[in-house]
Amino acid sequence: MRSLWQWLLPTCVIAGANQAQANGWNMPVGVTDISRDIYGLHMTIFWVCVAIGLLVFGVMFYSLFRYRHSKGAKAAEFHEHTSVEVLWTAIPVLILVGMAVPATATLKNMYDTSEADLDVMIIGQQWRWRYEYLGEDVAFNSNMSTPWEQIRGEAARGEHYLLEVDEPLVLPINRKIRFLMTSDDVIHSWWVPDLAVKQDTIPGFINENWVQINEPGIYRGQCAELCGVNHGFMPIVVHAVEEDEFEIWLAERKEAAEQEAMGVDREWELDELMARGEPVYRAICASCHQAEGQGAPPAFPALANNAQLIDDLDWHIDRIVNGVSGTAMPAFRSTLNPVEIAAVVTYTRNAWGGDTGDAVQPASIAEKIVQ
Repeated sequence: MRSLWQWLLPTCVIAGANQAQANGWNMPVGVTDISRDIYGLHMTIFWVCVAIGLLVFGVMFYSLFRYRHSKGAKAAEFHEHTSVEVLWTAIPVLILVGMAVPATATLKNMYDTSEADLDVMIIGQQWRWRYEYLGEDVAFNSNMSTPWEQIRGEAARGEHYLLEVDEPLVLPINRKIRFLMTSDDVIHSWWVPDLAVKQDTIPGFINENWVQINEPGIYRGQCAELCGVNHGFMPIVVHAVEEDEFEIWLAERKEAAEQEAMGVDREWELDELMARGEPVYRAICASCHQAEGQGAPPAFPALANNAQLIDDLDWHIDRIVNGVSGTAMPAFRSTLNPVEIAAVVTYTRNAWGGDTGDAVQPASIAEKIVQ
């Protein structure tokens, strides 16, 4: 019987932990060495706490039952017991030291960002993420792609409701990637549980973190810092791929960036700008100004039938390029390229019945950004 319990108890404990993790009650094991170290520490300390709780409450309930008043028990009277006091101080200290040693080693490893193979700048913005692959001339914005029809309850919600993006962060496996994290506006927090990375992005500061992913896959997270009205619409998607696949993807993004840069100098037709501007508007602007430009006054003014927007082109461009101080309108000069700004200006001036016929050229936007 004793040997049965020796086998059954650990089996039940492990099975219970695995089931809790599968049901989402426990933290994920993750796909990095750091995440697995953290999970191991978490479970070790959890069971230490369980053992202490069982011991303390076991002794307490045993004493209540064994020495209850109905059995005629009388409490002993004493003022001090040096041996007991030393014992109940020494044992917790030893337990804390035993937990601190492996935890300190893991923390040192978590903060060691040296010798990285790739540097990625992560910039929090209301309400999206911007990723810049330093030294590679590749940068893009990552916006939530869950349709607003689902958010408003007008359509069935998808499998990854509020956790979908138009541009995931693509990273190679088996390489150490250093993250440099900051923000353009307020404090955000970049959190992906499977990678064991949760780091605040703070305006004016650059925080560091790192990851080395062991397994290809898609890993999802969210902004974990209340950052404004659309805080819940800042999902994170990391696509971890094989190293060869990453190099192919990086080369394709570089080529696309070069082609986009070449587009600044050519003359664009109105139809081209409208087609380019609509997805930019829906990804960047619609979260504040609404899908049909109706806005949410007074914080977010309507763009549809906005007389000043239609009558004053320079005013319109200046607000998008340089933002508006003291409001929620950020500057997009470093977030969108001249082609995207020209396209979204053209789109907002001709959509929803505006029909100005203006085709704002990227070259004119590039001149204003340089100024």
